[in-house]
Amino acid sequence: MHKKGFVYLVGAGCGSADLITVRGLRLLQSCDAVVYDDLIDPALLAQAAHAEQHPAGKRCGRHSMPQSEINSLLVRLGQSGKTVVRLKGGDPFVFGRGGEEAEELRDHGLPYEVVPGVTSAIAAPAYAGIPVTHRDAASSFTVITGHERDGKGNSAIPWGQVARLKGTLVFLMGMENLPRIVDNLVGHGMDPATPAAVVRYGTWPMQRTVCAPLASLEERVGEEGIENPAVIVVGQVAALRERLSWAERKPLFGKTVVVTRARHQASALASSLEERGAQVLEFPAIEIAPPTDPRPLAEAVAGIEAYHWVVFTSANGVDAFFAEAAAQHLDARCLAGVEVAAIGTGTQAALAAHGITQVQVAREFCAEGLAGLLADKVRAGERVLIARAEEARDVLPRALEEQGALVSDVAAYRTQAVAEGAEALAAALSAGDVDAVTFTSSSTVTNLLACLGGPTLLEGTDLYSIGPVTTETLRAAGLEPRAQAAEYTIAGLVAALVDSQEGELP
Repeated sequence: MHKKGFVYLVGAGCGSADLITVRGLRLLQSCDAVVYDDLIDPALLAQAAHAEQHPAGKRCGRHSMPQSEINSLLVRLGQSGKTVVRLKGGDPFVFGRGGEEAEELRDHGLPYEVVPGVTSAIAAPAYAGIPVTHRDAASSFTVITGHERDGKGNSAIPWGQVARLKGTLVFLMGMENLPRIVDNLVGHGMDPATPAAVVRYGTWPMQRTVCAPLASLEERVGEEGIENPAVIVVGQVAALRERLSWAERKPLFGKTVVVTRARHQASALASSLEERGAQVLEFPAIEIAPPTDPRPLAEAVAGIEAYHWVVFTSANGVDAFFAEAAAQHLDARCLAGVEVAAIGTGTQAALAAHGITQVQVAREFCAEGLAGLLADKVRAGERVLIARAEEARDVLPRALEEQGALVSDVAAYRTQAVAEGAEALAAALSAGDVDAVTFTSSSTVTNLLACLGGPTLLEGTDLYSIGPVTTETLRAAGLEPRAQAAEYTIAGLVAALVDSQEGELP
């Protein structure tokens, strides 16, 4: 018997990927196919990278797929036995036509489930600092379509009643009809001085909010160039924005920041920047690859008991070392009796994840700092293994050799340039759409410059360096960073960006 599929009508929430429900995310991660709306955060679609993906967006008359075709697609996928997520912006049943899709599925005997989402009617005002209800301003709120069904003729909205409501009015999909909305409200008796607001791209890093008395809202929107997608809020609560605005007060709000770190490491930096309001463009200028010759690392791990010290200069070196150890059926116990040293708290944390907690860490997170720390600890004649990048500087091994140590400088990994997305990044830089570029290592500088064909496109853009070695590489290319991290860590790099924005808050 042919397996019957299942369709989940899932609300993706409004804008930011973080606003999807836990259940919605779990379904997305396990589905066979996803049919998604326009304006879905790409980070959410990445959660379903394993699944078939079908775009079905509709915005202001531009339909990549008519609703009838969407319905047919859901039925076809369900009948083929697939578990399908119909990923809808906001909530499926709040002007999302989810009800029509549910009817179609029911008519074809297909099982379905509705997973609610955070509607933009609530989320966009909230991110603008506008509560849709407030004890002193509004005891109710009404959500109204601003884009009625084509061919209706006379409006189905009872404007006379709506204009007399004392609560908050929220209009979705209404920017094209803003003049009509204002005229109808004022024409049916609403005070022209009623506070009102328009929130564009609510919950996204590029959110913009305009507030004005109702009668002059259209004029203000025109002056500011506010277009769809946007939510219109009318009512006394809109006046609270000046006091309660929070998202747009984040230190990096409105800034577009490029992260050049390797893809598998970028998330921590990207998340920290996004938490502070930035819009992040990930351009992994490097990727981590096995060393050109893997034998020296394999031999060093196999003979690890012969070393007095093992030194790691990055989390990548730690991961590569323990990957090789696992391949040889070894674990953290292979370092029992060996002194371990590391550069930086990130490397220390990577070691701790493997159960290595007794680590010597220099106060200055660079090769020079670690060389200074080990100057009075490593004795002449002791064997030292340094597991690090193939293209690393020779500062540390040279310093240890000068102390009389017997150093094995082993390549645990190498970095290589990644050019994917270089054309789009170059276009964004040329258009002035990038506010800052972050560099977490010398290799990210070197490889980004190779992808961009030189430093020209970076001139005039704020550049941020994680430490002195990276700064030196930038300066060698004729580029001066706006700031260098005081502590040579990801947290320090983020702090450098935040500190540099003082006096530039919106």
